[in-house]
Amino acid sequence: MPLDAIFLTALTEELNQTLPGARIDKIQQPERDTVLLHLRSPAAGNRKLLISASPNHPRLHYTDARWENPAQPPMFCMLLRKHLAGGRVLSLRQLPLERAVDLCVESADELGELSEKHIYLELMGRNSNLILTGPDGRIIDCLRRVDFEMSEKRQVLPGLFYREPPAQGKLDFRDETGESLRAALEEVDHPTTLDRWLMDRYAGISPLIARELALLATGRVDPDVTTLDRAALAAGLDREFRGLTGGFVPTCLYLNGERKDFSFRPIRQYAGYMSQESFPGFSELLDDFYTGRALNERMRARTQAIHKTLTNQLSRVRRKLANQEKELEATFDRERLRQLGDIVTANLHMIQRGQARLTAVDFYDPEMKEIEIPLNVTLSPQQNAAKYYKDYTKAKHAEKFLTEQIELGRTEESYLASVLEALDRAETEADISDIRTELTEGGYLRQTDRKKQMKVPASKPMQFQSSDGIQILVGRNNRQNDLLTTKMAYKTDLWLHVQKAHGSHVIIACAGAPVPDQTVTEAAELAAWFSQARQGHNVPVDLCPVRQVKKPAGAKPGMVVYENYRTVYVTPHEPK
Repeated sequence: MPLDAIFLTALTEELNQTLPGARIDKIQQPERDTVLLHLRSPAAGNRKLLISASPNHPRLHYTDARWENPAQPPMFCMLLRKHLAGGRVLSLRQLPLERAVDLCVESADELGELSEKHIYLELMGRNSNLILTGPDGRIIDCLRRVDFEMSEKRQVLPGLFYREPPAQGKLDFRDETGESLRAALEEVDHPTTLDRWLMDRYAGISPLIARELALLATGRVDPDVTTLDRAALAAGLDREFRGLTGGFVPTCLYLNGERKDFSFRPIRQYAGYMSQESFPGFSELLDDFYTGRALNERMRARTQAIHKTLTNQLSRVRRKLANQEKELEATFDRERLRQLGDIVTANLHMIQRGQARLTAVDFYDPEMKEIEIPLNVTLSPQQNAAKYYKDYTKAKHAEKFLTEQIELGRTEESYLASVLEALDRAETEADISDIRTELTEGGYLRQTDRKKQMKVPASKPMQFQSSDGIQILVGRNNRQNDLLTTKMAYKTDLWLHVQKAHGSHVIIACAGAPVPDQTVTEAAELAAWFSQARQGHNVPVDLCPVRQVKKPAGAKPGMVVYENYRTVYVTPHEPK
């Protein structure tokens, strides 16, 4: 994403309107590479400043998103609390045309004397880092330590003096004039695209902005410099360079309604392909862009091991089902085994011990054709006949056994698929803990050491309120579905579930009172949204009173049967 040096300049200018003078009330570290500063300032009130050195999405902005904190704060978080809690932000400074900022904080030391500490955030992809330094410029600690073996040019270790990232040897576009630009362009004597030339020569310009500059200066995103009028090109670039130093507009780009990119200015190169929207501020833009994406990535990382276990279990169950269904199909021809036994018995006088085949008339065939019947050479004629009868009886019993096992297998397959669906919808550590407990109790996961196991507060069903003011409860996983339907709901409440698909149990807490159609529709939309049918249209949702919903004895978590229901059809959309 183009959080380049120019975007960071615009963001820094915006944050400097409210950050200086803010007090740091609380410090949290919800993720290994993410820190939250809870600030209180006269200019902005109470705000949360998110500082992330994530290799994938490094960023700095105010956030309104809710973050779940670990039960035990990390050591780096404790260190930041020791040095910065209660401090006052003095300034936020961007290193010249670098993707790095310096947050200066005045705080009291162990003796109560005020001193300046610095938080350096380097937003450089996989080399992103968050570094805390003391008033003398020495590094107190950092998120990612870099020793000599990792980098010969620059080490980042406690006790060393902080050094800014090494310069790339590129020029500052703000220092260019029309004459200097023309002279530089005249020196280009080999084919090269304009956007590549801009990125190679100037600091702080991302590929997106390089293509945009090329488009605005020439009408094309990747023209060859050697084919252009250098004087006209120099004049056009000089004009566009001046436009990069102000007039910033937070802009988000969308492809088919999905957030795809962002910039500090409107983008013309995607006209007709991507739509765009302006935001009131850069913090609002980044918070909107990254909140859902970061949550999905965090949940994917936390649930990876459970997801792999469930997928393997589901594959094993499906393979077993396929084999059992093949075996069951073979038992359907068992009547022929009995018939062959009858034919062998009727022709015992024609069989010699050690004989491999019997040629005899098939008296079950209307045309009375002769057939060949395989015999076991190690068995007597009577034993060969008995074996056919035995195989017939075995197939008869196998049909009953396999039918039962297939039914159990299909139930287990459906259950594991429902857990996978709930796992994909997990939003908090409590949700994951519920699913992990459910799988442990079911024997799918090993019991972890309870002494080492982190205590996570029990999650609660989601609560919504319909436009008619009626409460609607939605289960997050199978355990909550059971709790919601069998314990929390009144028998006269309304129960909803998407038809023939895995999803949440939904309760309209009406206690037997008439429910307006609008509330039923909204509850059905929730049932469809929190299910496998989320992307569907005209999704069927069944509803009935809770008293019509029964949980069979020994059934898996979340599994119920219901009767006397009616069905409504809705198109799911994200709930407000």
